[in-house]
Amino acid sequence: MGDLLLVRHGETEWSRSGQHTSFTDLPLTRHGEEQAKSLSPLLAGRPFALVLTSPLARAVRTAELAGLSGAEREADLHEWYYGAYEGVTTDEIHRTRPDWDLWTDGAPPGPAGQPGESPEEVGARADRVLARVVTALPDGDVLLVAHGHFLRVLTARRLGLPPADGRLFRLETGTVGRLSTEHGRPVIAEWNTRAP
Repeated sequence: MGDLLLVRHGETEWSRSGQHTSFTDLPLTRHGEEQAKSLSPLLAGRPFALVLTSPLARAVRTAELAGLSGAEREADLHEWYYGAYEGVTTDEIHRTRPDWDLWTDGAPPGPAGQPGESPEEVGARADRVLARVVTALPDGDVLLVAHGHFLRVLTARRLGLPPADGRLFRLETGTVGRLSTEHGRPVIAEWNTRAP
């Protein structure tokens, strides 16, 4: 049985500033590109049964710079749909909604074509990805390249926790997490790993 490796894309301008970024397809910063390249030694020489990326350019570019080939784009790996909060920081949201919490309240709908999502809706997408992953794990490791909030929800679901418990797993840009098993149960084996 293989492990599930999770890569959060490299830094963008909005990940650096704390702005919620789902539909806005920003490129990596220069630092983000360096982060992505630095992942190569952590992933090199490891055969993957399946490599999936979010369809957004920042994840696809991270995979390319990390030296991953043959990655398939998977729509369900898209970042949490922030709707009306796209491009807005948590501090800005708290000016009008001081008690707002993404992990319990989700995000309200935005303009046409930019829905918001609840934690449960993000969890349903994560469950679909995990259903696909589980079929590939008997053949070896699986690698997902995606986004901070989404990968945190996916981690919670893999561990058998509700989607909102993704709040417990802070995930930095340009890092690798590894979910493995112990005595037949999913566990976190590594988290926020960077190249030395």
